[in-house]
Amino acid sequence: MAKLEINKKLLPMKAHYFLFNAGTAPVVPFMPTLVRQLGFSTVIVGTIYTVLPIVGMLVKPLFGLIADRFQRQKLLFLIFQILTAVPFFLIMFIPAIPQEATVSFHCHDGASDLRYCPENGTYIDNCLVDRITTSNNNASLLCDLECRTEPWMWQTVCHHWNATAYCDEKNIPADRLLRLTGVVPSNHVNLVDDCLFFVVSEGKMDGQRVPLYCPANETDFRTSCQVNCNNQEVMDAITRSKIADGAVTGLYQFWLLFIFLIFSWAGMAVVVSVGDAICFEMLGDRPHLYGNQRLWGSIGWGTVSLFAGFLVDTFSEGKLTKDYTVVFYMTVVLIGFDMLCSSKLQHTQTRLSSNIVKDVGQIFASFRIVVFFVWCVLIGFGTALIWNFLFWHLEDLASAQEGCGHSTWIKTLQGIVMSIQTFGGELPFFFLSGKILKKIGHIHAMSLVLLGFGVRFLLYSLLSDPWWVIPIEFMNGITFGLFYATMASYASIVAPPGTEATMQGLVGAVFEGVGVSLGSLLAGNLFNSIGGSATFRTFGIAALVLFVLHVVVQLLTDRFGAQEPRPGYAAPREALENLEDDQPIVQRGGGSIPK
Repeated sequence: MAKLEINKKLLPMKAHYFLFNAGTAPVVPFMPTLVRQLGFSTVIVGTIYTVLPIVGMLVKPLFGLIADRFQRQKLLFLIFQILTAVPFFLIMFIPAIPQEATVSFHCHDGASDLRYCPENGTYIDNCLVDRITTSNNNASLLCDLECRTEPWMWQTVCHHWNATAYCDEKNIPADRLLRLTGVVPSNHVNLVDDCLFFVVSEGKMDGQRVPLYCPANETDFRTSCQVNCNNQEVMDAITRSKIADGAVTGLYQFWLLFIFLIFSWAGMAVVVSVGDAICFEMLGDRPHLYGNQRLWGSIGWGTVSLFAGFLVDTFSEGKLTKDYTVVFYMTVVLIGFDMLCSSKLQHTQTRLSSNIVKDVGQIFASFRIVVFFVWCVLIGFGTALIWNFLFWHLEDLASAQEGCGHSTWIKTLQGIVMSIQTFGGELPFFFLSGKILKKIGHIHAMSLVLLGFGVRFLLYSLLSDPWWVIPIEFMNGITFGLFYATMASYASIVAPPGTEATMQGLVGAVFEGVGVSLGSLLAGNLFNSIGGSATFRTFGIAALVLFVLHVVVQLLTDRFGAQEPRPGYAAPREALENLEDDQPIVQRGGGSIPK
């Protein structure tokens, strides 16, 4: 049995991938829900997450070029780790924007009710009524009201509600607000025409019960009230921002959030691209071992993401909103350890390009390189559909199949999906990527990734029971693990000497800033117009067509002898075939970019 030798020089690189991905895993998946909790609408959240990939697209090649030009890869690597952690941590201190819960109070013809109708295209969850009944165990719902009044309304309060104290003008509050508590039996809550109705059985004013009776032959008693009910499900449904979407740019909370997210996203983008460039330089003539370094990032992401949600739930017990404090501290601590390990990297940038822009530009003279960049964009489209809309699709399927019962297990299923994607998909393929690339070459690997996306999307489109998504998630090894190893190693091999960080940044920018950003826009519009299953079917058919087209184009390129990307250097396939067959089991490392 051959003796296994651990390359100690690469250990800090492995530690970086593990710690950086572990450090971003607690906050990145939860950030959209935290932003909503601060009071921003889904429209604002969507807008922010359209801009962030574009930020990554701009900073990756820019700072990659700076790192190559001034030979400061390691310095920028450490600086941008700080730029990732600190803004994320500061988001924890941003207060929520002003919010309010407003209902319409109607008293007429011997009955009273509260009504809430959502605005801005939002809707009430169909299962909310069931959850209210279940959570209250048939107990009455108590809602404290502060209602605007007209002078004549106090006569109704005086004569028909038997609140005789208000018959005297001197006892009417100076702010003219009617304060009372409405008692709503749980079985008197209904959803009618997309509006939530609460039939009020009785009221309480100044500690006394009042009938809330209004005759039919008198002026209609209808007003707007601020409300605070003793049921968190109800309050979550009816609470909304006081600020319209078009006016959020006037809030300091929005600009703090936006600026902090931009800095953190820029930090992550540069750390990923420059880190990959450093990794390939340290690997030297063994770029096929890249996946074995990056898989440690998958281990970090998958491990921490599994229990980060549990910790949030644990620390949020008894609180009205989720408490994310623990995950922000986890991010700072883990990235702090990452900086310590990264400072131990034995890396010296020895190759320098005299004209980086010219050297990088020359590679586009190769038709095969142009096809490679187009491939990166197309994979970005497919990746966006999975990252942003897979969970949405599963929740739609669960709702259609199980009605309201899915709310008890859907998050558990989503957690299992993330775990399978990481440990059942990415890890094995990052580990095996070196052998796969040596066996079939980069070009065939690119075709295989397109085929994997096509099959995966078509399987999603056939789902009726969301639990059957679990075996499909093993394909994440092909569609992300093999894809990312192929993309990064191909970019490293074709990069002219001294342009490695620039090339990694450019490739990452094209994938995420163009592909993922545009893919999110397209997928969102398709989901809205044709639904989830049809969207996945459309993407699946398109991926299979592109798979066939890619194979044909590469065959024609080989037949007609297209110019190789770097005259005087080995082509990617040839470079790999000339490598020694190292044993990757001791070279483990790697991971997934923040999702």
